[in-house]
Amino acid sequence: QVQLVESGGGLVQAGGSLRLSCAASGTFFSINVMGWYRQAPGKERELVATITSGGSTNYADSVKGRFTISRDNAKNTVYLQMDSLKPEDTGVYYCYAEFRYYSRATSWSWGQGTQVTVSS
Repeated sequence: QVQLVESGGGLVQAGGSLRLSCAASGTFFSINVMGWYRQAPGKERELVATITSGGSTNYADSVKGRFTISRDNAKNTVYLQMDSLKPEDTGVYYCYAEFRYYSRATSWSWGQGTQVTVSS
């Protein structure tokens, strides 16, 4: 079982910045993809950004140019730098990881979520 622990959420004014972190722990061979999703009240969970072990990134159109995802493979940690935050960025942000066990089986895991609130 892989555990993902997020940190860095909070309350910020519009135009401000926050940095989220997510560290993976447990027994696994490798982590292929790490990323962030978010869920606003009354809405479905949506993709924010993902990054592969090789550093390829993918962003939702709504955050391109404002958010930056990065990863430290040695620490099994993914980061999300969020700049120029808008009220519509408010929601619970979930860390996500796709990983491979030593048996070569693959699976995925979610973090518990961290609240991000952007005030206008």
